[in-house]
Amino acid sequence: MNTTALPAHSAAPTARLTELDWLRVIAFGLLILYHSGMFYVSWDWHVKSPRLVPALESWMLWLNPWRMSLLFLISGAATALMTARLDGTSGNNGNNGNNGTEGLIASRSKRLLLPLLFGMTVIVPPQAHLEVVEKLRYAGSYGDFLKLYFQAYHGFCRGDDCLKLPTWNHLWFLPYLWAYTVVVLLALRLPLVRSFFSHPGWRQVVGGGRLLWVPWLLFALLRQQLLVRFPATHDLVHDWYQHGVYFAVFLLGFGLYGSRDDRHGAWEAARRLRWIALVAFIVVQVLSQTLTAEWRLVHGDDFPEWLLMALRALNAGKQWLPIVAVLGFGRQWLSDRDSPLLRWLTLAVFPFYLVHQTVTVIAGHLLAPLQWPLAVEAAALVAITALGCLLGALLAMRIRVLRPWMGLGPESKKPGILRYRAS
Repeated sequence: MNTTALPAHSAAPTARLTELDWLRVIAFGLLILYHSGMFYVSWDWHVKSPRLVPALESWMLWLNPWRMSLLFLISGAATALMTARLDGTSGNNGNNGNNGTEGLIASRSKRLLLPLLFGMTVIVPPQAHLEVVEKLRYAGSYGDFLKLYFQAYHGFCRGDDCLKLPTWNHLWFLPYLWAYTVVVLLALRLPLVRSFFSHPGWRQVVGGGRLLWVPWLLFALLRQQLLVRFPATHDLVHDWYQHGVYFAVFLLGFGLYGSRDDRHGAWEAARRLRWIALVAFIVVQVLSQTLTAEWRLVHGDDFPEWLLMALRALNAGKQWLPIVAVLGFGRQWLSDRDSPLLRWLTLAVFPFYLVHQTVTVIAGHLLAPLQWPLAVEAAALVAITALGCLLGALLAMRIRVLRPWMGLGPESKKPGILRYRAS
């Protein structure tokens, strides 16, 4: 029995989208800076500077609502590119298609779950150790802590808040992405699902100017119905609001941005609407912060339900509008801008992601007692994190046995030529 090619606009193998490569690198770069900033703000984190910078919070709030969603959208687009290559090489035989899907699931599982296992075993434990040292004044050695870590000790508590060991900390992105990828790839084995993604009609739901407000409406409903009931946990099992948002943007990336269709597609719509999306995002951000601050100034934190619902609907724009702007400017400025640097960064960015937060946590813990001028300390923290990321990537690339555990594929036989492999 024949299967329908997926999707119709990507039936043949698709060339690399350099704008996706650039945006992925930029998004992870912002994530590294964001986590460096977490050391200096009042929000709970693994370790904290004794010299907080509250003014930094208002700037980080500009990134917070959309930074991870962008990564999931890019990952959805990358998954569509992979399935397009799969359809282009497996032909129309149903069994070949199923075998290809199984192979892709196995490949993605290896690419995502091996680094997760390595990260939870080797990379993340220093973060958890320093967290209990700073928050609970734990006096045991790192070796003593590791024994508790691998025994799944749950006794490090502050009141009802307990650190559950072992933990994946910042690596929660990997199991979430793996779950979404597997769900989509398995669903695509159903003819009905393949026909849905192949049909051009559904993409018109968010076509043209509707790209600005239809996903906004979806995120508004998710915020209103799920945000309070299911606060973020990053534990994969109980995180239903986050799943609603991240799986939605993953599907949007898969269906809309996994191709080079730029005459009538979402890429071209984002490019046309990029300035409108950017200005609208700025307006929504300023309006949301102003309304919240003014209400608290007069009434404190006692927000009536109608105002909370209105603010949630408004704040949903902060989740989607900047993504449209970023995609649009990426299409305008970064399309077909390939380079050796980009190909190297595309390869290195996964090891960067794996090691960056551990380097930041260790560096922050060691720098704080030195009492350097704050600007010097912050610059040193970012610089040490960047150097640690570079060292981690170089080790992953040079040590063959380390490559799969750091998210890298087999070493290319053609130096300088890297296929697009986004996570």
